[in-house]
Amino acid sequence: MTTADPTTAAPTGATAPAPARDVWRGTAFQPDDWRPLGDDEAVPAEGKVFLPLARFLAEAGSLAGDNRPLGVTVEPGAKIDDLAPFVDRLAAIALAFPKYNDGRAYSYATLLRSKWGFAGELRAVGNVLIDQIGLMRRVGFDSFEVAHGPTRRLLVEGKDPEVTRYYQPAFRDEPPAGTRPWMRVSPGKK
Repeated sequence: MTTADPTTAAPTGATAPAPARDVWRGTAFQPDDWRPLGDDEAVPAEGKVFLPLARFLAEAGSLAGDNRPLGVTVEPGAKIDDLAPFVDRLAAIALAFPKYNDGRAYSYATLLRSKWGFAGELRAVGNVLIDQIGLMRRVGFDSFEVAHGPTRRLLVEGKDPEVTRYYQPAFRDEPPAGTRPWMRVSPGKK
């Protein structure tokens, strides 16, 4: 599948269509059927939408009867605890990585998966880089919105690095690695 490279800029003065949105799931880029909405955009009658956390919380009552898949976008610094009562109603949660060195979304993902039992799609958005994807998967991310050109290329080429040994347990079952009780190894790895 050929996808537009979102890092390519349109020539000055040209009106270029927005690149097709896609997400990395499993082993390939797939079309993204979710639409992110801003604070002031009307919620369309159909389709999957991501709402900003504050908007979702403010409109949760009016959205209660909406049976379509709903998603929430969470920025770093948000009060993620406010989302806990609603995780069973959500089909997807997008956690933002505005900079490569901002790891708050890792903590949010761990809370969502292990403490509140969120079972829907957990998406990493923003500054998603190749060397972070293995660690993102470990805390529960299962889809990735990748805008970074070199990361996109490496994923397409099958160069998705896997980390197999860890210094602390995660939310998923992982066997101990050797005699150190805190070390873990990825399932199926030695």
